[in-house]
Amino acid sequence: MTYEEIVKQVKDIAENADVSKVQEHVAFQFNIEGEAAGAFYLEVKDGKADVEPYEYYDRDVLIICTAQTLLEIVEGKLDPVLAYTIKKIRVEGDLGKALLLKEVTGQKKTKKKASKKEK
Repeated sequence: MTYEEIVKQVKDIAENADVSKVQEHVAFQFNIEGEAAGAFYLEVKDGKADVEPYEYYDRDVLIICTAQTLLEIVEGKLDPVLAYTIKKIRVEGDLGKALLLKEVTGQKKTKKKASKKEK
């Protein structure tokens, strides 16, 4: 897996994530180690999640991990709190905002069904 592939996969997941529970602005920077090494960010703002292949200097949280671990987290296969506890990720910055990653990951947007009027 390359750096570009991990950024694209996280971006695709984030664009379809339900971030409606995140009421505040939060910026996560991910520093990927090993395969696909590099830095990029995930910003949640105004009900939208945005991923860009740049460093975010005013970030709230810096998360350091491997590409595989990050994919497992954003796909909802690995709880970010558990990942931190078992040292699969390192976190620097606001740990309270780091917990918001759990609200962003593994939760897909649901499409509202049109209600039928009864006759």
